[in-house]
Amino acid sequence: MNVVFGADIGGTDIKLGMFQEDGRLLSKWLIPTRMEDNGRLIFDDIASEIKNKMQEKSVSSQCVLGIGCGFPAPVDNRSFVRNCVNLGIKDIYPGKEMEKRMPGLIVRIGNDANIAALGEMWQGSGQGRRNLLLVTLGTGVGSGIVIDGKIVSGRHGIAGEIGHFMVDPLETEHCSCGGTGHLNQIASVPGILHYARKFLQEDKRPSVLREKEDFDGADLTDAAKEGDAIAMKTLDYCMGHLARGLAIAAHIIDPDIFLIGGGMAKAGQLLIDVIQKHYVANHYLTKEETQIRLASLGNDAGIYGAAKMIIDA
Repeated sequence: MNVVFGADIGGTDIKLGMFQEDGRLLSKWLIPTRMEDNGRLIFDDIASEIKNKMQEKSVSSQCVLGIGCGFPAPVDNRSFVRNCVNLGIKDIYPGKEMEKRMPGLIVRIGNDANIAALGEMWQGSGQGRRNLLLVTLGTGVGSGIVIDGKIVSGRHGIAGEIGHFMVDPLETEHCSCGGTGHLNQIASVPGILHYARKFLQEDKRPSVLREKEDFDGADLTDAAKEGDAIAMKTLDYCMGHLARGLAIAAHIIDPDIFLIGGGMAKAGQLLIDVIQKHYVANHYLTKEETQIRLASLGNDAGIYGAAKMIIDA
């Protein structure tokens, strides 16, 4: 039995999976992310975990097709990472680090959002589609593009970063990248909560959000599902900007489908309906609407995509 390993490296933990080459997940587990020594302990830990799993499952190295890894940073066309802010790592070739520890095995490295998009195409909500854009709404607005079944990363690894589309020219506060008026500032969870607080100050209509000393994205979406006026106003405003960003992206890549994931996707169909309404109002060139759906693999999308990179190698 041939197997593939997928790893999705995050700032808090590393998700690992062992797959059959047909996509069946055989085992998945988590380990903490250790950031010392410019991140090199990460590769020690992944190699150790894979070797232990091979021993546990009696899998020989001849049966391992390779290891795919998702990295939380732009990965250029040389598989080089200039700066990984989330991990505090700079100027590193993650694939070469992994190959040193697992000699003889194929290693592939990709940006985490891109490989999540590939995973959704392979075994998630994008099955049967060859062209898609995955957007994750969490701490930031992440995104990954798959065209003709292949990840699109660009020369510097930043292709598809719709979170840095400038959608509000009047905004004066700065995005984490240094720019202003970016989608990241509006449609991420922190951005949504920022606008909810702003609207609570400006709009005096009753809201259950006023009764909470602090509230999170789940509180806001729960309130919106109950018809809360301020919660709905916030979602409409923030997802309206996201929809305009998707319309811009559609005019560039013309995907078969948009997938929405991340923490805010727990709002379910309500979120999709709001996005769809604004998307239709901003997309003009074709009568056939691009579908917008919820991503389905959740936190497992990265390990699936990482494994798929090896299967496609």
